[in-house]
Amino acid sequence: MSEPADLQQEAELFRRDYQKLRDGLAAVLVGQDETLGLTLAALFGGGHVLLDGPPGIGKTLLGRTLAELIDTDYRRIQFTSDLMPADIIGTYVIMESAGRRRFEFQHGPIFTNLLLADEINRATPKTQAALFEALEERALTVANERYPLPEPFFAIATQSLGDIEGTFPIPETQKDRFFFKLDMSVLDQAALTTVLQRSAGGDLPRTARVLDSARLAEMIQWIRRLPVADSVVQQAARLVMATHPQNQAAPRRVRRFVLRGASPRAGQAMLLAAKVLAIVAGREEVRSEDLRMVALPALRHRIALNFEGHAEEAGIDGIVAEVVDAVK
Repeated sequence: MSEPADLQQEAELFRRDYQKLRDGLAAVLVGQDETLGLTLAALFGGGHVLLDGPPGIGKTLLGRTLAELIDTDYRRIQFTSDLMPADIIGTYVIMESAGRRRFEFQHGPIFTNLLLADEINRATPKTQAALFEALEERALTVANERYPLPEPFFAIATQSLGDIEGTFPIPETQKDRFFFKLDMSVLDQAALTTVLQRSAGGDLPRTARVLDSARLAEMIQWIRRLPVADSVVQQAARLVMATHPQNQAAPRRVRRFVLRGASPRAGQAMLLAAKVLAIVAGREEVRSEDLRMVALPALRHRIALNFEGHAEEAGIDGIVAEVVDAVK
């Protein structure tokens, strides 16, 4: 690890570049400050984001604006029921050269640095599986050949809510591949007024590149190398364990309504994101409050309700809040 003076200098550089990205996003997406901060925490933590929210709230705009701010390769895939795995991954094609034919792999749109996967629950489970392999392995296997994805690789996925017809629910085990699940809130009147004024008057903010791909990869690796105190790691472990109904420390609503608690990936996500929050706050050490701030987006999609939980319509966000309050 770096010497203290070097660490402080590197932290200042990180904060400078982070703020450029945050300011660029905030200039375009109004009324979504919490979502923007947590999206960047996932980006620099090296994970992927699952975005929920009603139509027209800015989910696609978030991915597109991020791509405009970072000088890197960007692709968007619109998931539909007839989308095939090969449409995402790519396929082998016959190429002819000097009178000889050979098979050559043509890379699909998933081979990119920044991926926006729109309405992933409209694709069949087989097609979804191709995406989830990439999210977890950062590589894809085609015809027994392994093809690594470019680095860095960051995916923002959205899912269609409210439309039951023509959708395929994402299995709990696959949701676990996402670093965070974020719920984009409905705009308040002030934010909505700003959006309407911009769209009606054509006064749309312009974005400029503030980071390149190499610097982004460097920042991600730097966050990963930052040390975390044992006490904070232990608290992250307690938070995860408290989501399991058989655990003695589990709150009452967990024991009553939860079928299955969060996986170790939740703890990993919390620690990495907490590092980002600590650095952005001007500290080189992660504190308990950093963990508490990222517990909800790291845990909410990794907890499965039992029959009673579904019948009683127990809110998972409320259950996570009880876990956070119970674990000190």
